[in-house]
Order: sequence, then structure tokens, then C-alpha cells
Amino acid sequence: MSADHAERLARIAAEAERSCSPDAAAAYLTAPMSESERNDALALIRWFRRRYPSAAERLAYVRRAHRRWRRDR
Repeated sequence: MSADHAERLARIAAEAERSCSPDAAAAYLTAPMSESERNDALALIRWFRRRYPSAAERLAYVRRAHRRWRRDR
């Protein structure tokens, strides 16, 4: 593993494991989504629905991804 990769993993782990106050969490969760964030989310949803058009395909993807996430953890 390269030093750059290890550094990125460490930053991701630190971010994932950080804690915040209930007030900070509520402020983040209730803040309105920007137009840019909304457009990005909708683009991802459109891509996912084109890539996995049926409910069965979406469920199969989620099952594969879940196995992969559990394995890599």
C-alpha cells in the first residue's frame, strides 16, 4: 500500500469515527440542500436507475455491495 493510499485511508477513518454534539448533528441534518448538491444527487440516482433498471437488479447490487463491505471491513 502506498503512503498516499494509507494517508487517505487514515483521513477517511478519522472522519468516519469523529463525533459531534447533538446540536451540530441536528444543524447539519436540517440544513437545506444546495442546488448543486441536489443536482449531483439526482444525477447519481438517474445513473443508478439506468444501470440497475429493475428492482431485482437493484436488490442484487445491494446484496453484492453489502457482502463486499462486510468482507473489506
